[in-house]
Amino acid sequence: QVFDAGDYFGIMQVEEVDEDEEVDEEMEEQFKKKPNPGNGPCFKVIVTNENGLQASNPDSVFLIDHAWTYRAEHARQQLRRVPGLLHRMANLMGIAFHGEVPDEGSIEQVLQEMWKYNQTYQLSQGTAEEKVPVWYIMDEFGSRIQHSDQPSFATAPLFYMPQQIAYTVLWPLRDLETGDEVTRDYAYGETDRLIRKCVLLPWVSTEVLDVSCFTSEPPDEHYQAILAENKEKLPVVINPPVYAKDKVFKVFTDIQQVLNNLTHPRFVFTDNEGEADILYNFSHFKDYRKLSEERPGVMVNQFPCENLLTVKDCLASIARRAGGPDGPRWLPRTFNLQTELPQFISYFQQRDRRGEDNHWICKPWNLARSLDTHITNNLNSIIRHRESSPKVVCKYIEEPVLFEREDVGLVKFDVRYVVLLRSARPLQLYSYDVFWLRFSNRAFSLDDLDDYEKHFTVMNYAPGVTLKQVHCEDFIPLFEKQYPEYPWTTVQASIFKAFAELFQVASSKPAPLGICDYPSSRAIYAIDLMLKWDTSRDGKRIMQPQILEVNFNPDCDRACQYHPTFFNDVFSTLFLDETENCHVTRIV
Repeated sequence: QVFDAGDYFGIMQVEEVDEDEEVDEEMEEQFKKKPNPGNGPCFKVIVTNENGLQASNPDSVFLIDHAWTYRAEHARQQLRRVPGLLHRMANLMGIAFHGEVPDEGSIEQVLQEMWKYNQTYQLSQGTAEEKVPVWYIMDEFGSRIQHSDQPSFATAPLFYMPQQIAYTVLWPLRDLETGDEVTRDYAYGETDRLIRKCVLLPWVSTEVLDVSCFTSEPPDEHYQAILAENKEKLPVVINPPVYAKDKVFKVFTDIQQVLNNLTHPRFVFTDNEGEADILYNFSHFKDYRKLSEERPGVMVNQFPCENLLTVKDCLASIARRAGGPDGPRWLPRTFNLQTELPQFISYFQQRDRRGEDNHWICKPWNLARSLDTHITNNLNSIIRHRESSPKVVCKYIEEPVLFEREDVGLVKFDVRYVVLLRSARPLQLYSYDVFWLRFSNRAFSLDDLDDYEKHFTVMNYAPGVTLKQVHCEDFIPLFEKQYPEYPWTTVQASIFKAFAELFQVASSKPAPLGICDYPSSRAIYAIDLMLKWDTSRDGKRIMQPQILEVNFNPDCDRACQYHPTFFNDVFSTLFLDETENCHVTRIV
């Protein structure tokens, strides 16, 4: 509560003028006429206290207020609605804004520029929604502290529980004299020269076109590290269990949908995990070694190392086995921002030079429901998103196959298939015969990138948003009417071909480099995909499936609601090897 920074620091406005250079008056006039020239004056913070500052003195620690704290998806709305916010941010960022009423041009400029000022933290507790990273902009004092590779100060966010407010702590790293500049390292913690150059790109414009944008598959150690981090213990080798033809299996499960809907006479439920023949768990199973040594005949609804499919950065890594420097045609071009930042920036800048579309979608490795997912063509934004949580960046599908909704127009849609993995080696893969559709609520166009209902299809979690449902049996004739040259059987054949390739590469190497071929494992996954327009090798326009993600233990509520035999079919296929009267199709 003591506002004494003014006793120690001053903010200086720096004007860099070359003495010999006459400023061309005409140029200056032109510059002034621009509606919002930006690149306002440069500021520096300096130590003004005549005694300087001693690093060892406990009084040399300061708190900086945060001027604006928000989640990225709410930024535009807040700039429009919060009185005075746009004015303050425009001033802080050197954007000329004179109106009283927020105008879209100024808002857009703040949304572009703010990535040079943003800092981030996230809460470690709470729901998935509450853990989504928070962005904040320090007040005018904090935001004017410049970068240096040899900083004089350090900063860190501090969440002060009694007030439920975050501050930034500022402290000196060495003794400073009056007149010394206050600087901090904008790439704090990065030691690699190339990565530092990439991380600092929002402030120090540079090209990394000399870096190859080819992303090879990570080395074996990468997968070993993932296995260790997941604390998964691989099974010992066992013989595939053999069961009597009429055996009734005891099922232990904590999944309500299974308890409510599995009615097949050859399965009974048990509350005793120790006597179960089948463990059908909602959460991830870890100790396969113990299970394989002590109870090799017990079947389980998961495969060791299946996270190679279900975690987005791993999915992109293993997909590279399917060929091509850009990866397989069925996966959008994907970069891991933690490990492939230079390659990504090089690829982005090359596309920029060629005038190609550069819209990208930033996704956390392992959050579902589109949380903390952002679509942008702003390179600074993508680079800064890397600081909040581990992310991949995927090429946004700029030309999706759209679906005509009479009430709305042409909208994006995605398709969810449930696939059943009976065995990894030999590979046995089935698809459930019903697929599910999700639609956007607004007509598609490559703008308003933060308009959730235009660019996203997951509507069942957004409050107050209508959810459009079309059953697949009704969808196919509507789709074929809109695209008479593309019968759904052909489209589905290309989808199944992509699934087959994905599971072939996922099981092509031994664990932990691939899914473990544990004979007692079975699993179901939901694969979400979209269709995009592409050109085949012979120049024909084709609908190319794009696999977006693979989900472990998907929510089967809608499946059970409309298809009461769903879990009977799943269990018959996976545990009895009986597919005759089940609604499944063999893919591999």
